[in-house]
Amino acid sequence: MAAKATRIEIAKPCLGEAEKRAVLEVLERGQLIHGERVAEFERRFAAAHGARYGVATSNGTTALTAALLAHEIGAGDEVIVPSFSFFATASSVIAAGAIPVFADIDPETFALSVERAEAAISSRTRAVMPVHLFGHPADLPRFASLCARRGLILLEDAAQAHLAAIEGRRVGSYGTTAFSFHPSKNMTTTEGGMVLTNDAGIAERLRMIRNQGRGAEPVHELLGYNFRMTEVAGAIGVAQLARLPELTERRARNARYYDESLVRVRTPTVRAGHRHVFQQYTVRIPEGADRDTALARLDAQGIGARIYYPIPIHRQPAMARRLAELGQSSPALPETERACREVLSLPVHPLLTDAELDRVVAVANSLW
Repeated sequence: MAAKATRIEIAKPCLGEAEKRAVLEVLERGQLIHGERVAEFERRFAAAHGARYGVATSNGTTALTAALLAHEIGAGDEVIVPSFSFFATASSVIAAGAIPVFADIDPETFALSVERAEAAISSRTRAVMPVHLFGHPADLPRFASLCARRGLILLEDAAQAHLAAIEGRRVGSYGTTAFSFHPSKNMTTTEGGMVLTNDAGIAERLRMIRNQGRGAEPVHELLGYNFRMTEVAGAIGVAQLARLPELTERRARNARYYDESLVRVRTPTVRAGHRHVFQQYTVRIPEGADRDTALARLDAQGIGARIYYPIPIHRQPAMARRLAELGQSSPALPETERACREVLSLPVHPLLTDAELDRVVAVANSLW
């Protein structure tokens, strides 16, 4: 009897001997917070993205929340966000005490539409938060211009976009930017986040916010939280960052193979001059196809495909209730709704073998 094929997971962290040694060094040293490994990771990650300052946090959600709080965004303020994203994009706005205002997406890149974002601006708008979804950068030059023209704060949600760039300029260097190091992301610290900024004042506020609002001990200058990153996470981050260019190129290579081999599905758009880092390889299924059946058949063949995201944030029960409490009407977001119905993500992570890529293609091409 032939051996059963190994399951191909949708995501897989790439951890090796360097990460193990880094963790052991921290444990042997015994300083688990407020140490040099986190500070080194902050410096190196900021430099890799062309930003002046990096402030590490406990996860991507706390990075987003801290970024909002550092800009003193709160009660009564509005932040324009997409609804086609992970829930934390909007829940972080609620956590800061502000109001998420949902605008529609660009159907090609799945990122927040500049035109739809501008149409959503009101007298209460304080910030715009584009998401570099699946690893393709949002239109940052135009968002930066829009925010400068309208006197708004540009916040980047780059949780899925480590090293993504536009004309060589990396995400994280335009506005205050939040990253995630969850195990599913392009690099991991097991859990963790980072905020990048070019503003020294914002960086200082971020450091206080993540550490219970403390400035010089024992004075609490702000109402802050425990959003700190551990030394263990920082050490893993330093090791992972050294490997990130190679891991990113493997993702791009796997994506190119899919581009050349998949049939009938609509493969991801990569805009000219944009570097897509393929945190996910997300296709649109053929019109009229049954996505649930396709997903079940992929699963039966041991392929861990996923749907990101089947329900837009504004229609998630918790958010819908919150919006109703805030007196917000349900927005009309036709491109968001269409994407939620049509997208399907295939494994693209760096640990895929050529044989596994062939298997994904063979099964996916048999579905339609």
